[in-house]
Amino acid sequence: MNVILVSQCSKRALKESRRILDQFAERRGNRSWQTPITLAGLKTLHRLLRKTARKNTAVACFWIRGHNRSELLWIVGDTRQFNEWGGTPTNATQRNVLRTEDEDDWLSGEGIRLLAALAALMHDLGKACCAFQQKLQDTKPIADVYRHEWVSLRLFQACVGDAQNDKTWLERLKNLSDEKAEQLPKDILRDGIDKPSPPPMKKFPPLAQAVGWLILSHHRLPADPDRGGTREKDLKCLPANLKAGSCGERPKRQDEKDRDYQKLKEQCWEFPQGTPFDSQSWRKRTARFARRMLEHERLFADNWLDNPYALHLARLGLMLADHYYSSLPAQPGYGDRDHPLYANTDANGQLKQRLDEHLLGVEAHASRLLWQLPRLNRQVSRIARHKGFTRRTLIPRFTWQNKAYDLAASIRQRAREYGFFGINMASTGMGKTFANGRILYALAEPKQGARFNIALGLRTLTLQTGDAYRDHLGLGPEDMAVLVGGRAIRELHAQQRQPDKVPQTADRGSESLENLLDDNSFVHYEGSLEDGPLAQWLKKSPDAQKLLAAPILISTIDHLMPATESTRGGHQIAPMLRLLTSDLVLDEADDFDLNDLPALTRLVHWVGMLGSNVLLSSATLPPALVQGLYDAWRAGRSVFQQNRGEPGRTVNPVCAWFDEFGCTAEDCPDTETFSAHHHSFVEKRLHKLAGEQEKRRAWIQPVAIPAPSPREEIYPTWAGILRDTAAKLHENHHVSDPTTRKRLSCGLIRMAHIRDIIATARELLRLGACTNQRIHLCVYHSRHPLLMRAAIEERLDRLLKREEGDARLFQQPEIRAMLDRHDEPDQLFITL
Repeated sequence: MNVILVSQCSKRALKESRRILDQFAERRGNRSWQTPITLAGLKTLHRLLRKTARKNTAVACFWIRGHNRSELLWIVGDTRQFNEWGGTPTNATQRNVLRTEDEDDWLSGEGIRLLAALAALMHDLGKACCAFQQKLQDTKPIADVYRHEWVSLRLFQACVGDAQNDKTWLERLKNLSDEKAEQLPKDILRDGIDKPSPPPMKKFPPLAQAVGWLILSHHRLPADPDRGGTREKDLKCLPANLKAGSCGERPKRQDEKDRDYQKLKEQCWEFPQGTPFDSQSWRKRTARFARRMLEHERLFADNWLDNPYALHLARLGLMLADHYYSSLPAQPGYGDRDHPLYANTDANGQLKQRLDEHLLGVEAHASRLLWQLPRLNRQVSRIARHKGFTRRTLIPRFTWQNKAYDLAASIRQRAREYGFFGINMASTGMGKTFANGRILYALAEPKQGARFNIALGLRTLTLQTGDAYRDHLGLGPEDMAVLVGGRAIRELHAQQRQPDKVPQTADRGSESLENLLDDNSFVHYEGSLEDGPLAQWLKKSPDAQKLLAAPILISTIDHLMPATESTRGGHQIAPMLRLLTSDLVLDEADDFDLNDLPALTRLVHWVGMLGSNVLLSSATLPPALVQGLYDAWRAGRSVFQQNRGEPGRTVNPVCAWFDEFGCTAEDCPDTETFSAHHHSFVEKRLHKLAGEQEKRRAWIQPVAIPAPSPREEIYPTWAGILRDTAAKLHENHHVSDPTTRKRLSCGLIRMAHIRDIIATARELLRLGACTNQRIHLCVYHSRHPLLMRAAIEERLDRLLKREEGDARLFQQPEIRAMLDRHDEPDQLFITL
């Protein structure tokens, strides 16, 4: 193929792109190249450009198809440098006349930033107490009786005082004098010393409650305040009824004297070296934000505690800024140089950042980060102009995917405005996995491209799904990230596919900081991380950068669950950012049991609240589950539309149903409309299925075992029933070896508990097979060592592929060896 490559790069990106392109093609001027090249070579070039891409990279590739005919294949980097056909502007001005990048649909964006900034200036005030300052210098520190978040909240309460409205206490902060700064620590209510000491936020005005909540929860969420009451009652009273016990109050240890414990209590409320209120730099910055908040009238019109979108994103910005700035060395430019208080220590235990410096630094980065957040969706990488998603399939079994793609493309604009909730109920083996990707690709803007997550229920399928997308759709490692449970699983899988290559491990960064992802997680992604979105704040967590950067993410659902389930440590930050910028495919959502449904529903609600689309994929979705997930997503979508988009727009999402018989899309403003359309689609599907040829047939086998029998007495009878039933199934469903005429069948026995599996296997071995039969038993469970389990999974995955029919099975060396070694005419291969 003959291609032309055009570079619109600038600065250092131009030099880097020229270095790569010169290795593959001849220059036709300073910014264009031409060469004949193979498809494999073009993929290599594309991968190299993607791995080294910067924010100033922009390279387009055109395929010269014939006389006066060319086709845009791909664009690496900044797609704004080209139009959708690859054209570049004739002329340009350096003046930014339109300033379109300054426009966004974040109705509450400035309010979120101001809330997070003020909370950042207050979040560690409690570290000024004697107990914490002494702990920084002790070699064996003792846990504080009251955590510094709680002391910070009490100091903030002193700032709010008896204000009846939010403007009153903001005016106090704006005009904080030296005398008032000295008085504030004396006005504090001291838990465990002063009687009574009521909950601090009980009488706060609405805006003060939101700031207080961010201060209190910037490390971990408070526990239930009143475990004796009902759950509904507790939730309605939050956060006004939070007490010191909700925030990790340390009880007295058994070996601790009352006098020592009381002294530690008192030290939590003593400030011998002053507080950040004494810092001129801190007071100047706080006054500036108090003045901005007083000028922002919408802050006082909205009830921020009833806005989970705003509070969660403000907390995210505060936590990520705190996590990042704490990792930096001391910055003398922030704060007063003679400030005596400190916020943290370095890896050697030496005092590092001054307290007022830390508060000002976290505020600066929280403000900058949340200013960047509305632009995040335009900066993250996407996958566009990819023929694997747009190619029309000609295989009759999969032609329904073409109709699904066309339907999704037809509702693209409405889905962008009102949201999309889809259900793919195609039968097993009809290509749902690839259809899901094509549907979400069609919903995305063609010029920008698609970005989505595939959440699976089984870890063993994660890497296999990644391989399937890579092989069938031609996706490279720079297009897709695969998140697995650990490096060992990834390395074993890679060695099975390429035995001579061992993948390189990623740089984990500083071990002194807690990672934003679980330590057992590993993200396999080879795209560029340099100059990526939020790269400055995520550079200490490379895996979190990869999670955010990849256009397509394939993972088990538990790697996205921390977005709603994590209560401490910042593990929710990476999945929250991921779901904020990408759609979600829930694969086999009906595999979860009732205990999992609350967490699953919270995740779907969160996806709707962030404005992302959801596609459920399973052939067997119960109506109640579908309706419950729709209600959760729609409730989240209503919160999203209060904060984003056109003010006052009605919640009227587009819902679509897909299967191998057809597809349909409808507007569903409420649950009743959705249920009616879903019932109608399922009825049509059942009618079509009734006319299809039977592919699988089941029957229920009675098990005549007395219920109260001891387990040890059940196993022999149970094993005998399994053996006899397997023999019957073999008789009905065997295939014959064309060479030896021996009959073969493959079966599965699935049990819930490993101890029952082991006992059943022993009894089956003791009983032996029926006459003229031989059973080959593969016992597979999670207690096997990882290496053994990986070997079993690889073998089963290879032997049981169905694409090439039954003849392929007899060609496998393991099967061939078993058939040749044993003379029995009937061979049963069973996985237990």
